[in-house]
Amino acid sequence: MRVQYQLEKCEKDTKARLGKVITNYGTYETPMFMPVGTQATVKTLSPEEVKEVKAGIILSNTYHLWLRPGEDIVAKSGGLHQFMNWNGPILTDSGGFQVFSLAKPKDITEEGVCFKNHLNGDRLLLTPEKSIEIQNKLDSDIAMSFDECPPASASYDYMKASVERTLRWAERGKKVHSNPRQALFGIIQGGAYQDLREYSAKETVKLDFDGYSIGGVANDHESKEDMYKAIDYAIPFIPEDKCRYLMGVGEPEDLIEGVIRGIDIFDCVLPTRLARHGHAFTKYGKINLKNAKYKEDFTPIEEHCDCYACKHYTKSYIKHLINASETFGARLLSIHNIRFLIRMTEEMREAIKKDSLLEYRDQFMENYYGKN
Repeated sequence: MRVQYQLEKCEKDTKARLGKVITNYGTYETPMFMPVGTQATVKTLSPEEVKEVKAGIILSNTYHLWLRPGEDIVAKSGGLHQFMNWNGPILTDSGGFQVFSLAKPKDITEEGVCFKNHLNGDRLLLTPEKSIEIQNKLDSDIAMSFDECPPASASYDYMKASVERTLRWAERGKKVHSNPRQALFGIIQGGAYQDLREYSAKETVKLDFDGYSIGGVANDHESKEDMYKAIDYAIPFIPEDKCRYLMGVGEPEDLIEGVIRGIDIFDCVLPTRLARHGHAFTKYGKINLKNAKYKEDFTPIEEHCDCYACKHYTKSYIKHLINASETFGARLLSIHNIRFLIRMTEEMREAIKKDSLLEYRDQFMENYYGKN
């Protein structure tokens, strides 16, 4: 069975939605935050720990798994779920974001993208067909179309040509998609240009994908204003009965604003990246556990948090681990940060049920920025 989306409720005063993602590994409620497991692992965490923070879908990266261990090795192991011992749904990105960060403009052709392998310098070619072939072999539950990821600074003319190319690549990828258990999502591009976002959305929907994502909002330090515009321009043209995915976004306020605008699922490396640098999300803003003021702070990262780190350890201890470069510190902060974002989506689901998401946003923002 392919992943399916079921709309449960639309909030009265916003475009926020309650829904369910139905998979072969169970049914998961949306809005949802998806932890990123780039190389078939959520950094520093075991699958059991990822389950414990109540994660639903997790991500893996097509580009990185193509280079090592290779899609054929994963396929021989029984697929990505078996390979990484994850008994839950997996979304694989197309590799496009990584490829375009390595490629030069002249290396982007109608065929695909030529670029240097970041591990050994070999020249590689990734095409829409190859990206889908790799994802078919990885046997993820959701595969992503191969798209071009132009920076926000790209000119209108370049962005227009890029949107057209992404549409042609989407059609090519859909033609070769051959895994009957795997859903395929299309990607809407167009920068902050309203006409291009609308055109990209309409034309991508015509190709009839299993779900739709809004891309190009986390490529090149795009402003929040441009991010929100990109969502607003695309959302009206995405069918209500299909899942809506905002790619690469994980700041707490952006999750809320995305949900208000009609987004169902999000992903980002931010919670684990912040953790490796000693930072933690809290209700009252981000904190840096390296700061001297936490040396004798024997309270949890956040009062009333239900994660393993907050139940068992203090800021003082985690500060010691981070300062001593002990991996356990990054693990504890990763557990907390991922659970924080997932808990936010749980709270937003409850607010949508009560038609009170705008009140939730106002209270969250007052706490997060007003008392930091």
